Amino acid sequence: MIREGHTSGKGVCTMTSKSHPPLMKKHSQTDLISRLKSRKILGVGGEDDEGEVHRSKISQVLGNEIKFAGREPIGLRLWILISAIGFTVMALMALVFPNQLYEVVFEEELSTTNISVRLYGGALLSLALIMWNCLYTAEKIVIQWTLLSEACYFTVQFLVTSITLIEIGILPNAAVLLLLSRVLFLVVTMAYYYHLGRKPKKI
Repeated sequence: MIREGHTSGKGVCTMTSKSHPPLMKKHSQTDLISRLKSRKILGVGGEDDEGEVHRSKISQVLGNEIKFAGREPIGLRLWILISAIGFTVMALMALVFPNQLYEVVFEEELSTTNISVRLYGGALLSLALIMWNCLYTAEKIVIQWTLLSEACYFTVQFLVTSITLIEIGILPNAAVLLLLSRVLFLVVTMAYYYHLGRKPKKI
């Protein structure tokens, strides 16, 4: 009797183990249909109202900056190149010839140490490096921040130069030309910055 019970119990265990086949892992990443269904549920892979195809939900929410390369304002890259060259030249002049640079603008000898002019050249060189990097990027936000930094520099330089001219009580032609150029550069820079900040109109 004991043997029969043991045998019957063993048979039940054998039937139970045979009724459940081993689980097989399904590789959903290689299943094309499953991937298409998932992308359709997430709402990616198709075109939006602007005709842009998003590859992920993140790009759909944040936007795709790669498309900016085909719709950038006319002359933007040329303006960034001119700015980069100008900042680099002024930085090198301030670092190498600080006294001469000061004399050209204010038409008088530098009464204080030339360390301040060289520090000014170092700051200009840092901005120039940002300009050169911005020239080769396609990220809209990077270009916007670069233009904003350039506009801030032109504004500060205009104010500092104006206050200095008022303090020394002279108005050299070179300083007037510098102020006018800074106003012009500020207007152009802010125009590009405003153009990049506008949202494209939907047709």
